[in-house]
Amino acid sequence: MTRQSIEAALANALRQAVTRLPTDVLSALERARAEETSPLAVGQLDILLENVDIARRAGVPLCQDTGLLLFYVDAGARSPWLGALRSCIESAVAQATTDVPLRPNTVDPLTGVSAVDNLGRGMPWIRWNLVDGDDVVVSILPKGGGSDAASRLVMLPCDTGPVEIVRAVIDHVAACEGKACPPMVIGLGIGGPAEGALFLATRALLRGLGSRHADPDVAELEDEILDLANRTGVGPAGLGGATTCLDVHAEVACRHPACFPLGIVISCWAERRAKVVVHADGSAEVVAP
Repeated sequence: MTRQSIEAALANALRQAVTRLPTDVLSALERARAEETSPLAVGQLDILLENVDIARRAGVPLCQDTGLLLFYVDAGARSPWLGALRSCIESAVAQATTDVPLRPNTVDPLTGVSAVDNLGRGMPWIRWNLVDGDDVVVSILPKGGGSDAASRLVMLPCDTGPVEIVRAVIDHVAACEGKACPPMVIGLGIGGPAEGALFLATRALLRGLGSRHADPDVAELEDEILDLANRTGVGPAGLGGATTCLDVHAEVACRHPACFPLGIVISCWAERRAKVVVHADGSAEVVAP
């Protein structure tokens, strides 16, 4: 096997990520449609489901905003492909930008000039996690700009408890109204350093809908926030209804005693994901989310 097989798998995963909604997200939208009582909310969910079907059948992006491309790499320490992987990801991004196509979304923050291939300074965004073994798992999260603009880092009082965490999240959800294209998925990073809280919150969006944290206290917090978010009445597209949030995923890290970071990262209804496994022999496979 050669690096071309890795690049091809990554490019294919990018195509799948932006054109096919993961089955768990689609199922959550269908359940919301079945349970909604507001005619306006039902109409909005019907539009979203039709959009998903058209994108799947036509092989076109679910949204014109194909997002910034975020890569989370669980890198087996014995993989012979670690040195080449960044280059493979960059090549796949450039190829997918042309072939899918992806919208050129990487804009220099100082000049405003767009990199036409979704590369440019600091892009694509890659975060590495060294693990045991010789396989490499690449998780891809295309992050739309509208929902990312609704992200927030909150520095809570040091004596904060679960009640204050819940209040901070729900206040933020209510303030966002329809700006993040609900029904949303909420990722939370509780604790850690400030940058770590936002990292944890973003990576939490890679978890499948319906999954719960292994710590029962954190899982209870996820359930409570989900319930309260759906009681805000924001609803699909911010037009009212019982479905403001499809799920809440939280990750936790120890913090410094003098500060309490809370990262809130929101995904729009089109929570797009893909995963590629790169084996030691250079073969690579796209794993359906």
